[in-house]
Amino acid sequence: MDKLRGIQTFIEIADRGSLTAAAHALDTSLPTVVRRLAELEAALGVRLFNRTTRRIHLTDEGQRYLAICKNALGQLEEAEDTLFDTRAEPAGKLVVTAPVLFGRLHVAPLLREFMRLHPRLTVEMLLLDRNIDLIEEGVDVAVRIGTPAESSLHAVPAGLLRRVICGSPAYLKRHGTPRHPSELRSHAGIRFTGRGVLSEWQFCENGRIFGMPVPAHLTTNSVEAAVDACRDGLGLGAFLSYQVQLPVQAGELKPVLRKYETEPVPVTLLYPHSKLMSTRVRAFIDFAVPRLRACDFMKL
Repeated sequence: MDKLRGIQTFIEIADRGSLTAAAHALDTSLPTVVRRLAELEAALGVRLFNRTTRRIHLTDEGQRYLAICKNALGQLEEAEDTLFDTRAEPAGKLVVTAPVLFGRLHVAPLLREFMRLHPRLTVEMLLLDRNIDLIEEGVDVAVRIGTPAESSLHAVPAGLLRRVICGSPAYLKRHGTPRHPSELRSHAGIRFTGRGVLSEWQFCENGRIFGMPVPAHLTTNSVEAAVDACRDGLGLGAFLSYQVQLPVQAGELKPVLRKYETEPVPVTLLYPHSKLMSTRVRAFIDFAVPRLRACDFMKL
């Protein structure tokens, strides 16, 4: 049991990047964490971390041992789940993050339904148009749009989104429907900045990706404001399909230049350590993924 506690302490230190954060996560004291790590390193006969006054990071031996430990503890948890059927009723706190609009339209309804099925759960939903560190922020599951960069997280594909250019029927009647991206130079652009000002819109022609500058008639960091401006006939906007799915289906916006669209953008659910999932995280992944995949985000 002492070695198991030492391994659990080692994993927490590696995941959280500091002895203090590991002590907080384990609800124990810093001296206890330091002692457990020292005993584990002494038993193994190797140093698992290089430590300075400012930071702590894994040695090569520590990297290899971390992968072994996570796999071993994951197998132990799976064996306990099989023996005691701990997955019967998810309980405790589940923290989920998602982009603001996508979260409001698609993730929040799923969470409400999930909570009705599992009343012992409490849920914290963080809707943010920026990526956060799941481990550092204590997040269980992240819904991300775009190709995930975090190789340390387990990723589950949950759908695809189109990149579309839209304008209102009234705007297109006044200014004409562009037949080629090069014609956008003579149109008014409604630009949603997101994480930075996009001076060009991306297109694909004969397998070649290229950017096309569009004069900015309105620039905003609010996707809702950009959609409203396009709906009101102020110009053309570049969006992901879920952002304009409802106004397109209502006839308020019309996609253009469809044959020049770039590759679809993935929707992904990310969570740490697939072998060490809690009951509530496993249950939510199993619940949410098929329902998100059933949503036709590409349909406009």
